[in-house]
Amino acid sequence: MKADILTIFPGFFHGPLEHGITRRACEMGLATIEVHDLRQFTHDRHRTVDDRPFGGGEGMVLKPEPIFDSLEPMGFAAREHRLSGAVKESVILLSAQGQRFTQKIAAELAALDRVVLICGRYEGVDERVADFLADRELSIGDYVLSGGEMAAAVIIEAITRLLPGALGNEASSRQESFAPQVGQQGTNGADSTCGSGGLLDYPHYTRPADFRGMPVPEVLVNGNHQEIRRWRRERALEKTLRNRPDLLEGVALSEEDAKILARIKRR
Repeated sequence: MKADILTIFPGFFHGPLEHGITRRACEMGLATIEVHDLRQFTHDRHRTVDDRPFGGGEGMVLKPEPIFDSLEPMGFAAREHRLSGAVKESVILLSAQGQRFTQKIAAELAALDRVVLICGRYEGVDERVADFLADRELSIGDYVLSGGEMAAAVIIEAITRLLPGALGNEASSRQESFAPQVGQQGTNGADSTCGSGGLLDYPHYTRPADFRGMPVPEVLVNGNHQEIRRWRRERALEKTLRNRPDLLEGVALSEEDAKILARIKRR
């Protein structure tokens, strides 16, 4: 996968792209990431990338010229071809007005051959970038950042860890919170070791078995995988109900799940 990042702060990415899974994916040849300085595509001696908006208003807005001019030499397919799915490429504008980024979208992007992330600024980007250049707008949450650089780093991390071979153990990505359901085992959609099935992940414990008087739940050390599976499903449902009840609306719950939730609510 090839990823291009357009930004006015290229130095920001010296840290996030040089550690962990993202670095390993690049070293293994699974991903290629290039950061482009938008100021290199300006045409005035001050290297101006923003201007005051027509109609008045506070702050400055990123101009369309350097963004369009930076993308055109990259050889991307025409926007209509990208939107039709004829090519596996996508141009994404990062903004507070965008669709909320999710694990599902991360998986969609990880399946592409190439993506470009345009880092907007908090006051905005000329709307012609969204209307005529970008395929979609994405936001990493319902809050405002000074720019899209942090969001780009988050999205790159989420995408690269889904590339085949990036994690080493492919089961890891199926175990995590928000992982989509990929089949049913028994009645709970998760085996004893992995498969969140769209819920938040179940709790994890490691050695020592008793730490400062806080023991690991007995069920996890008794060797009964059926009991472990049942316990993990109940804990995942409990945590999801407590922290992200909205996720339960999109999960296929079994009759046993419904009973567990009813029992949790009565506590």
